[in-house]
Amino acid sequence: MSDLSKIRNFCIIAHVDHGKTTLSDRLLEQTQTVEKRQMKEQLLDAMDLEREKGITIKCHPVTMLYKARDGQEYTFNLIDTPGHVDFSYEVSRSLAACEGACLLIDASQGVEAQTVANATLAMQQNLEIIPIINKIDLPSAHPEETRRQVEDVLAIPADDAVLASGKSGIGIVEILESVVRRVPPPRWADYPQPRALIFDSLFDTYKGVIAYVRVFSGSFKPGDSIQLMANNAKSVIKEVGVFSPKPKTIDVLEPGAVGYIVLNIREVADVKIGDTVTHTANPSTTPVPGFKEVRPMVFSGVYPIDTAEYEKLKNSLAKLAINDAALTYTSESSVALGFGFRCGFLGLLHMEIIQERLRREYDLDIISTYPSVIYRVFTADGKMTLVDNPSFMPDPSEIEHIEEPTIKARIHIPSWCIGDILALVMEKRGSCDHTDTIDGDRVMLTCTLPLNEILVDFNDRLKSITRGYGSLDYELGDYITSDLVKMDVLVQEEAVDAFSSIVHRQKAETRGRAICERLKELLPRQLFKIPIQAAIGGKIIARETLSSVGKDVTAKCYGGDITRKRKLLEKQKEGKKRMKQIGKVSIPQEVFTRILRNDS
Repeated sequence: MSDLSKIRNFCIIAHVDHGKTTLSDRLLEQTQTVEKRQMKEQLLDAMDLEREKGITIKCHPVTMLYKARDGQEYTFNLIDTPGHVDFSYEVSRSLAACEGACLLIDASQGVEAQTVANATLAMQQNLEIIPIINKIDLPSAHPEETRRQVEDVLAIPADDAVLASGKSGIGIVEILESVVRRVPPPRWADYPQPRALIFDSLFDTYKGVIAYVRVFSGSFKPGDSIQLMANNAKSVIKEVGVFSPKPKTIDVLEPGAVGYIVLNIREVADVKIGDTVTHTANPSTTPVPGFKEVRPMVFSGVYPIDTAEYEKLKNSLAKLAINDAALTYTSESSVALGFGFRCGFLGLLHMEIIQERLRREYDLDIISTYPSVIYRVFTADGKMTLVDNPSFMPDPSEIEHIEEPTIKARIHIPSWCIGDILALVMEKRGSCDHTDTIDGDRVMLTCTLPLNEILVDFNDRLKSITRGYGSLDYELGDYITSDLVKMDVLVQEEAVDAFSSIVHRQKAETRGRAICERLKELLPRQLFKIPIQAAIGGKIIARETLSSVGKDVTAKCYGGDITRKRKLLEKQKEGKKRMKQIGKVSIPQEVFTRILRNDS
């Protein structure tokens, strides 16, 4: 059995773009886990999307060997985590698999919204936190000011904070030595039954389900019969291994190890991330603590542009869901778009990433509807219905009131733009609860906002007002009663379900007018006039008219008096009137694609 005192499990947590992945690269170089010739930027970011956007989407584990100054060789299991608010569930899973966390803070930016959120998550898991002040070689760096913020805002002693630079390699050895000195050896190793936490998983076409695990007690080797505690699914281990950083097969995973196990399970839905694996011969009765279920906050319909690809989309979503615990989906159908799925996401970036992965990894051409949240609709008979799709909204005459979810947002901004940000919060129907001054240049606003209002453009506008210096972190708040209505879009007096949305009454007219104008631009003209309307119940709130195609019926009429021309024009007028009564307008697929993609 391996010596537990020589094992350290830790992760790197930080606000987005504070240099986590670059620091991981330097740690891999310093411990010679990766040869110099194989080294490349953002080595642990495996997805093309991660490299393109410069963000980490999935947590990435790696095992390193480090010879410390005391002459001993230590095994380090490092997990690189995402920084964006939408992927905080990835961070909570990684923290559950560790005993320590390196909290990275950019010396030029200081403590930001996700820094506070991630530090709080680590404290809740009782982890040893090592503050690292990164990018100290930048001309705009303020290491001492950042050190003071760590103490004042996060209440973490900053005397032994490590000053470092992932880019130029300053302080890398000090970080590794701090991990040896301060991070405790693996916990719960003396538990009588074998237990391992699944903190991530993926589906391999050839091997089946591969679970990324942190072993807490007992050992796991090929041939062992195991069971999953959430649903009692049983399986035999086919292969075990570690990441260095590519998967490397080994004989056995012992306590404290972070690696992977290949399960003899073909049903992707059976493996739940956050589940505990134990042996069938000597099963554990209590799962590994420290993991909470994630709830999607944003919903959107996802449909294949080619309806023949419905089954392919279904299989692709099942494979993505095993790799992403926060993605939920249920089948639904739309008159305009055919068969598809109602998908739940953690936020708008999460939604964008999933849709992009479906397009790239599974070669699907998809279209998505306007994002929505879960509303509570109370009807006159005293019943409460959860509605995430405008199509399921009860009749307006039956509705007593509607409640919408809110968020508690922490907004870190430079103090010179506080007025503009408060105006943005007010515009989004929010309120500022209180303001904290971080230092002479930065403030933190604690605001309550309706979740529906921050879905589309809030983050973009926050960044543009603060010139990129603002940051946002949020958590779900309470439900509040709001004056919400279902807005339908009618083309030729027929409602088009794909364009329906639930909006606040004050904003319905502006949004309705915008959609009507856009449809007028994109719809092909017919031989008769087409009314395009936005309506709340039976009340029309916006209207555009698509003019008819002019057919010159008098072109062949030459000579004769004016009555002959008039007779032809009257005949055409009658024909158009009759056509308008029986004419149907079919909206081309590309109109849906352009409006919904532009809307989302």
